[in-house]
Amino acid sequence: MNVIWIVADSFRRDHLGAYGNSYIRTPSLDALAASAVRFDNHYSAGFPTMPTRADHQTGRWTMSFMGWEPLPAGVTTLAEMLAESGMHTAASVDTPYYLRGGMNYDRGFQSFFMNMGQDTLWSLIPEPGYHNEALDVRAAWRSEADRNAPKTFMSAMRWLEQHYKEDFFLYVDTWDPHEPWDAPPYYTDLYWPGYDGELVLPVYGNWHDVPGYREERLNKGHATYCGEITMVDTWAGFLLRAVENMGLADRTIVIFTTDHGFYFGEHGGLFGKMSSDKYPDGTLRPYDEPGSQWSYSPLYEEIVHLPFLLRAPGVPPGTYAGITSAVDVMPTVLDLLGLEIPGFVQGRSLAPALSDPAIRGRDFVVSSLPFANVGDPVHSVDNLLRVLTEPPVTTVTSGGWSLLYSPLPGVSKLYNLTSDPGQSANIIESNMDVASELHQKLVYFMRETEVPDRLLSPRLKLRM
Repeated sequence: MNVIWIVADSFRRDHLGAYGNSYIRTPSLDALAASAVRFDNHYSAGFPTMPTRADHQTGRWTMSFMGWEPLPAGVTTLAEMLAESGMHTAASVDTPYYLRGGMNYDRGFQSFFMNMGQDTLWSLIPEPGYHNEALDVRAAWRSEADRNAPKTFMSAMRWLEQHYKEDFFLYVDTWDPHEPWDAPPYYTDLYWPGYDGELVLPVYGNWHDVPGYREERLNKGHATYCGEITMVDTWAGFLLRAVENMGLADRTIVIFTTDHGFYFGEHGGLFGKMSSDKYPDGTLRPYDEPGSQWSYSPLYEEIVHLPFLLRAPGVPPGTYAGITSAVDVMPTVLDLLGLEIPGFVQGRSLAPALSDPAIRGRDFVVSSLPFANVGDPVHSVDNLLRVLTEPPVTTVTSGGWSLLYSPLPGVSKLYNLTSDPGQSANIIESNMDVASELHQKLVYFMRETEVPDRLLSPRLKLRM
């Protein structure tokens, strides 16, 4: 049995046709979903980029013991376990932070292909030691195949051509549709006819707070994002077609998921995935300038409710409505391969749910930045440290409710996801019993995962 695990960064669940979107074109992933089990209540654990990769690779609640940092010594990854079992482990990635600055997220992969194109495109504010003299790789683009997601999928397909007769684990991680949204213009033309090629950047905050910013620019940025969604879908489709052409479909598990979503004006005007003190034009400040701080950054459904598709030989297509977490994918792979799940793995195998959708899911899930306190410097969207001016908001999801918890008085919010899926009405004051129950689940979780007392103590109370 083989495994192909595809991760596309910042891929919103509600932008995928299989989850009900009829506007954005995702035919390849919709076709995968039609032959897979679609998980309808799958949630992030660690947030954002690299904490999720740590969750995926370890099956552990890494938010409780590490931040955006190299994988610690003694932490075992899925790739290491599969390599030890005799599988050829390979990864084709373009997310910049797998190796940058001592990061070691290639651990366990016997073949590792790092497309560095995103590394230059991402940092429009130069980072010390990385981008001050970087050339804009866009100048070298001549065709769609020169873009980063296409290169990453092509590397995966080239590797597959050489190794498809082996037992393999192939991990494909494309940073698209993460910004900068620069797919070929014909993709964006589908959503913004006559697109002029302008590169629109998110403001990482409320777009209303940026002087002169117009809603038309926000909508144009969203169209460029949708263009990247369709581009990623196209190239994921090429890979999945290669799987069919090589006769691998009946002996290959295929997984598609993401790390988090993105805001495009929801909840009062949020445009980004976090909020920061910025330059007046909305761009992020480098870490060593005044104002380089993360502020209140709530994790609503658009961020934490994720797509997750899993196709396995012999498993009929269907849906699963139970609550699942990003940490559950890794042990599911081990279980489907018939390998023992080590005791240190905190995720739960979803293999039983693939054949019996009546199996109960998790009682609750926790989605959060790595736990930290006000004043702590943290990595959140890149390798630069920025100070927290407010503690990270932690989302607890359970039983149709969502608690956005903050240790600060009066900041926590509660939403009924059944009657208010868009989370427009904070009803915490009239439902304190529910909020208190969800808060106690968070405290229990933090104790169970041995969060240090300096981080646990400020979160022992629900302060109104």
